[in-house]
Amino acid sequence: MSFSVHIDHSQAAPVITLKDASNKTEAQIYAFGALLNAFSIVDVDHKTNVVAGFESVKDAQNNITNGFKSAKLSPFVCRMREGKYVWDDDHFQVKKFFLANHAIHGILYDAIYEIRYTEANMHHAKVEMVYSYPGNIAGYPFPFLMQVQWTLEKGNQLSVETSVTNASPSNIPLSDGWHPYFNLGSSVDDCNIVFSSNQQLEFDADLLPTGQLIEDDRFVQGASLNGIFLDNCFELDKTLKQPYCTLSNQSLALTIEPESSYPYLQIYTPPTRDMIAIENLSSAPDAFNNKMGLQTLEPHTTKVFKTTYTIRKL
Repeated sequence: MSFSVHIDHSQAAPVITLKDASNKTEAQIYAFGALLNAFSIVDVDHKTNVVAGFESVKDAQNNITNGFKSAKLSPFVCRMREGKYVWDDDHFQVKKFFLANHAIHGILYDAIYEIRYTEANMHHAKVEMVYSYPGNIAGYPFPFLMQVQWTLEKGNQLSVETSVTNASPSNIPLSDGWHPYFNLGSSVDDCNIVFSSNQQLEFDADLLPTGQLIEDDRFVQGASLNGIFLDNCFELDKTLKQPYCTLSNQSLALTIEPESSYPYLQIYTPPTRDMIAIENLSSAPDAFNNKMGLQTLEPHTTKVFKTTYTIRKL
């Protein structure tokens, strides 16, 4: 059988490896955060991992808030102004992680997920994990069930599907996203990027949206990242059936294909220039306040978010 699933229980939380033996593609998933820690291919005898991950689960637990590498962003994405919002005329104050004056990257980035099931056959390797949020973190008292399913398929293709079910008796506000960092084996300055957007969200000095859009078509046809510094959110072109993003250098291309459930793309290039964050988001930053892309989830209903990563040798 071409595909297989391996689970390592020797670390602080389970580590799941999805493998395709036919072309030696692997994806390593941590039950901690349900995060993608590695996605690698083998060219001859050289293994290339395109995800900037952690050395171990313990490393992730100790350092997840230092850059939020591969973190699940939920139930809000990116920054929330002062960690405050109003919902159904009630005022809430989130108390989790703050960067300067603002809450950042949700509250579930350090949750440990339960492995619900795994599956391997001639077509794919899959793991589904689940986390039941009881509503116990200050500022977000709304319980919900989150299921995360990672699937490795032929053609070096890895997809992640997140399902969120409202377990509260009332409507709840929701945004969802992922915060992976990628490295194609070279500096970001040696890479090109193309994605389907001709406008970015205008940010204020605190990197919070003003509500305005700025025309920006630099990357529609592709552009070099040499000397380009980004910490911006782009609205993907809704006229395309499946908005895409491709990061490439001379040897590899990584294509990211979000479904319509992720209409925003946040991109960040750290000063080190050794990695790039390409984040699929269901809403704009601070959506609990500006309502840009914010989802309202009714009791006992489910919202599904999905994106796919594909590695290609050039």
